[in-house]
Amino acid sequence: MPKIFEVYNSALKEGKEFNILSSDLRVLISFDMGFASPIDTLLYKDKEMNESQIKVFKSQFERLKKGEPVEYIINEATFLDLKLFVDKNVLIPRMETSELIANISERIYDYFDPRNYLVVADIGTGSGAIAICLKHMYKNWLVSASDISSKAIEIARKNATKYDLPISFYQGDSLSPFIEKNMNLDIIVSNPPYIVNRKEVQPSVSSYEPASALYLDFSSSVYEKILSNVSKVKKGSLLIVFEIGYDLKEYIQDLSNKYLNKYEYKIEFIKDLNGLDRFAFIFLE
Repeated sequence: MPKIFEVYNSALKEGKEFNILSSDLRVLISFDMGFASPIDTLLYKDKEMNESQIKVFKSQFERLKKGEPVEYIINEATFLDLKLFVDKNVLIPRMETSELIANISERIYDYFDPRNYLVVADIGTGSGAIAICLKHMYKNWLVSASDISSKAIEIARKNATKYDLPISFYQGDSLSPFIEKNMNLDIIVSNPPYIVNRKEVQPSVSSYEPASALYLDFSSSVYEKILSNVSKVKKGSLLIVFEIGYDLKEYIQDLSNKYLNKYEYKIEFIKDLNGLDRFAFIFLE
């Protein structure tokens, strides 16, 4: 039976033509071998792969050659210290969204005492990554999440159950489920569709990930739906945190001026690690 390093080197050589990343090959082999981490493929490189494992890997490798994201192939995405189930019905959590979580953690004391029982809504939850991370970090927060897709809600609920986290999930558009339940929110977090220029999207993303979660439709903008309805969920102070496209700063500022002018509010735009405008923190007194 071939050893891990032999299978890896052979796939790496063949995969060059298809721009396959070595890290993706390690993820596949690690998953097939039942390792805890892709780094284990280096630590146990002399371990043999049996016939069944080779067969599975070859099938996965063919999908990888066609450009399918490795996370969809193994139905698992690593997000911070969590492993979340994902499939074609939800976006694969990105590095930028982990930065969103980090920024909330770093700045929350500017707005609230996080030890309080804050009521938090994650709008457009997808796989549940944001809601699950926040509840994982702040056990006393009352976290709910919504998505317009019933399949996404099913996946998010599955991921929350895996980590035994009590999160309420609602199917519905934007703030609608929370308005219907007469909920008063302290924090709204959302990573909605924000891509404006479709030509900037890589084929592996545009061909496999759900378009409804990628591209901003200005006629049905989640940003606008949230900001235009904050009065229906706001009782006291309210923090709104958006992940945004690098080219949406002016758009978010204009929406805020239009819908929040009756409130005392401040808005801060934060750049991601690539130096691009990526997050908006809007605080309403």
